Amino acid sequence: MNHFRGDLVIVACESGKEFALKILKEINKKRKKKIHLLDSVEITFANTEIKSVLNESVRGKDVFVVQDVENHYNGKSVDQNLRALYTVLGACKRCDANYVTAVIPSFPYSRQDKQWGREDITAARVASELEGAMGADHIITIDLHNTAIQGFFRVSWVDNLKGSQVLLPYVKRLMKDPQNTTFLPTDLGGAKRANYYSTYLNTDVAFAYKVRNYKKSNTISDLKIMGNIKNRTVYVVDDMIDTGGTFCKAVTIAKENGAKEIIGVTTFALLNGDAIETLSQLHSQNVFSKLICTDATYIPKELLDKYKWIKVISVTKYFAEIISRLNTRHSIGSLLD
Repeated sequence: MNHFRGDLVIVACESGKEFALKILKEINKKRKKKIHLLDSVEITFANTEIKSVLNESVRGKDVFVVQDVENHYNGKSVDQNLRALYTVLGACKRCDANYVTAVIPSFPYSRQDKQWGREDITAARVASELEGAMGADHIITIDLHNTAIQGFFRVSWVDNLKGSQVLLPYVKRLMKDPQNTTFLPTDLGGAKRANYYSTYLNTDVAFAYKVRNYKKSNTISDLKIMGNIKNRTVYVVDDMIDTGGTFCKAVTIAKENGAKEIIGVTTFALLNGDAIETLSQLHSQNVFSKLICTDATYIPKELLDKYKWIKVISVTKYFAEIISRLNTRHSIGSLLD
């Protein structure tokens, strides 16, 4: 067996650069021979076409391409960020990289993973494109919205990291009284996640049932809570907060049901639309006290400085360890539990 995948190389798309630099910093802490971010440039033409150019050789190298498709703060959409990722992956394959891994913390179109009507299963299409024409050998992501997405890949292999690896230790330190603490998912789809937290931390768990209006996007008709949360500290857990509709309804109903303190826990704080304003209003009304999230999606420093109730836990050390072990062909199984 060949145990040499090639020299480790980190390439960043424009929207993934901040995340890539933090990964690089963590990787270099353990290396005698330091590596640098590969010199590349992402060009957007006047007609919005995107091209990426690698200014250094990747021939025979083990290349990890980092992209944050949900980073819109530079004005780019998910589609533009996805296209930029494709152009880098394509360049790496054309330039004869030995291995090419796409590091995509937030998997694009992960919520379009099943068919409800006359529509495409876009998550499957993205998987087909990544492993097909783009030729990614490997995908690294975290907290897939539906783990069944891994089954959309037939050639590339997928490592789905767990946000709980970094969120659980922080919550454990924060938690004062496990006997009076309850974990609550925002809907039954998140029941497994809430149950995992409650089992690990030896707390109670409650459940929420979400009624969606599928005729409108991001619309929740009603939400009911099953379980006792009165006079308890409640951690409302979800994989992502997009426009905040589901989360806001969950924390509001939890408060109405007598929760003493409510803390949000999520891997992806996308905070699109009016989410920040709505959440800020609920925080000022003491509906919830804190939102704990990760840096798997970018949140500008100026927002974090303004809204102190947002606490970001970094997953970049976690990603760096995964990348280092893959490059040296060491087991990552213990990091995926």
